[in-house]
Amino acid sequence: MSTDKEQLDVDDDFIAVEADDSEQPPVEQAKTNLSKRRTIDNLLEERRLQKQLADYDFDL
Repeated sequence: MSTDKEQLDVDDDFIAVEADDSEQPPVEQAKTNLSKRRTIDNLLEERRLQKQLADYDFDL
């Protein structure tokens, strides 16, 4: 590392990328992942309920 203080050139013509353009793909992926997760949760819940029903003693 240099101990000398150097003058850094700053580019004043920087163009910021809008956040809306960069957020579109992750939002779509998040919706897809959420949809998949809900489907899996529903299947697991259905399987759990079927197991409880099969284990239920109907001869009370």
